[in-house]
Amino acid sequence: MVPANDTPLRIENAVNDLCPWSGKPIVPEALTLYNGATVGFCNVECRDKFARAVAAFEDALRARRVANAGLHQ
Repeated sequence: MVPANDTPLRIENAVNDLCPWSGKPIVPEALTLYNGATVGFCNVECRDKFARAVAAFEDALRARRVANAGLHQ
């Protein structure tokens, strides 16, 4: 994945050396940007699994904020 500004992600800038899902070494083709930091994974499937998990948590947090505020979407 390439950041919105089209600057390629670089493996040497990753905040981790091992995939958070598998524990295997990260590879250059499986990087993503998360909260301004480059995060690496062992393969694109793990990277995409991370993206889905983050999206699900963000959706749940958004729904909770709406419910707590008494708003309805």
